[in-house]
Amino acid sequence: MKSGKISESVFRRAGELRREIAGHDHRYYVLAEPVISDEAYDMMMRELQELEAEHPGLRTPDSPTLRVGGEPTREFPVVAHSPPMLSLGNAYSPEEAREFDRRIRDLLASDPPSYSVEMKLDGVAVALQYRDGVLTRGATRGNGTEGDEITSNIRTIRSVPLRLIGDPPFSPFLEVRGEVLMMKDEFEKMNKQRAEQGEKTFVNPRNAAAGTLKMQDPGVVARRPLAFFAYSLISASEEGSHEENLRELRRLGFPVNKHHVLVRTIDEAIAFWEHWETRRDSLPYEIDGVVIKIDSLRHQRMLGNIAKSPRWAVALKFSSRKGETTVTDILLQVGRTGALTPVAILEPVFIGGTTVSRATLHNIDYILELDLRIGDKVVVERGGDVIPKIIQVAEGPRRRGVRRFRMPRGCPECGSPIQRVEGEANHYCVNNRCPAQVRGRIEHFASRSAMDIEGLGEAAVRVLVDLALVRTAADLYTLHKAKEQLVNLERWGEKSVHNLLQSIEKSKQRPLHRLVFALGIGHVGAGVAAVLADRFRSIRSLSEASRDDLVAIDAIGPEIAASIVAFFSNPENRKIVRQLEAAGVQMTGSTEPKGTALEGKTFVITGALAGGSRDDFKKRITGEGGKVLSSVSRKLDYLLAGADPGSKLERARELGIQVISEEEFEQMIGNSR
Repeated sequence: MKSGKISESVFRRAGELRREIAGHDHRYYVLAEPVISDEAYDMMMRELQELEAEHPGLRTPDSPTLRVGGEPTREFPVVAHSPPMLSLGNAYSPEEAREFDRRIRDLLASDPPSYSVEMKLDGVAVALQYRDGVLTRGATRGNGTEGDEITSNIRTIRSVPLRLIGDPPFSPFLEVRGEVLMMKDEFEKMNKQRAEQGEKTFVNPRNAAAGTLKMQDPGVVARRPLAFFAYSLISASEEGSHEENLRELRRLGFPVNKHHVLVRTIDEAIAFWEHWETRRDSLPYEIDGVVIKIDSLRHQRMLGNIAKSPRWAVALKFSSRKGETTVTDILLQVGRTGALTPVAILEPVFIGGTTVSRATLHNIDYILELDLRIGDKVVVERGGDVIPKIIQVAEGPRRRGVRRFRMPRGCPECGSPIQRVEGEANHYCVNNRCPAQVRGRIEHFASRSAMDIEGLGEAAVRVLVDLALVRTAADLYTLHKAKEQLVNLERWGEKSVHNLLQSIEKSKQRPLHRLVFALGIGHVGAGVAAVLADRFRSIRSLSEASRDDLVAIDAIGPEIAASIVAFFSNPENRKIVRQLEAAGVQMTGSTEPKGTALEGKTFVITGALAGGSRDDFKKRITGEGGKVLSSVSRKLDYLLAGADPGSKLERARELGIQVISEEEFEQMIGNSR
């Protein structure tokens, strides 16, 4: 490394190389029009790297050498989004899109809108900030109001300009939002290489992109085939249009998806959606619908937002994709409560960009209802283009040699007897120490919604349980005594073990409602846990509560109350709680201030929700300032719909009420607890 004064010729040459390399990156990754060979490009990059190594003062924030990755980071700082990165409301049919259009036209009265219609890319939303034309920050969407600052990882993406390419002057500050994704062919190539090297493969391109952006080593990120499309320019201007902003983004050097149209009617927008629903597999990337936006920025600002969604845009989603395949076997998975869930093993079938080889069968009654047998040809659907589900046995004569599935007498994990509780659809393993149950309880305790112990995923938990280092959640807080043994495990190492132990130590200070949820009490979801923490304010008080004390609380029914009493009556559970307290886990809390995320909004809840009972969700809504109604009317703001929503869903759609899923509800309130 040289020191001292850098000559003018070296400065000039470094600047020339930066500009030339940036230009070639733009031609290759954005325009797809390379003009030099890979060898010539590599020679320029190598020359610039050598100059910067000899003269560290030469490296600038926009140097293309940053794309190869820098030093790993220990954690991602949290940054605020202004304005928030809102999630879109969804429409699932032309009728719902026309209802969106009707609401817009009613609101705009005599000033009818034009719509900009573009692809709904199936990737990860990010926000990029530029000061004086240079990239200074990249962040994930997070919960919409806050995200992780991942600038070092964003810099490795070749299609993201490190310095704006358009002619100056630039705005002193500029923010661009877009989608990070992987092209399908690059994803397949990467997965093939990982499989050949014995590494775990990714499920689909979106998961691969999301997992890559969360990595803390930019050097690894740089070797992953991430791509970027810009779709929004945050502008202070009240005038202009979205289409004009897209043209400006192209001028500044950003890749903008070419498949977008400006239309004057909703029927034209629907025609665009219909065109791509049948042709989406022809694209080199994944999409799951189209986005319909009002083109006028003035109209967008006039209409504003509803909670966490803009009034002026909607995502018109594609229907679920289906495929036919054969059930080769049915296996049983054992959960943390001992419940045995049948899982269909399928001949791999490619559906919607993902190879599907397994599908849940819920319980024995579901199998009987389908009249499903091992060896049957079945129709598989990716519900919402995500969760594989067998919806029926394929039509036609049944194959010879198929066989019925029969529940075994013993647990597939530990061989203990299994039983079916009266009134329930599930069968259960009766052995509380069954390794699968132990793993499930530890994974639940460490999960993000519970004690949020980073680094304690499924694979790590399996190792700890198999080595008998952890049998209960309390054992996690004695793992520091086995540090030397952990460090010597394959693929663990000093740094990962240190980070895990630090995360375990940090979890001791989680708020009380997190601990109540983490204990894994039957029928106590996150919402009920918050209610219990708010009412009792300590684990000791909760453990001493009688059934009558509990049922007197709004949102706590007889079944939940009985489950709580049974949990704390179990000597083994009481012992674990005492051990957690002795380890220094926080056992008390105070009443938390009420949230305001849903202030003044009205909801009706319908259907079965995975995150708790309707009472749980009612408590959460009212706790955030909202109100829950019993019937659907024009005064309603949202219908929160779970599985099998019934007639309320039809009525809401007739009235143009916004229908939201459980996931969208969670996005609305964010991580306020």
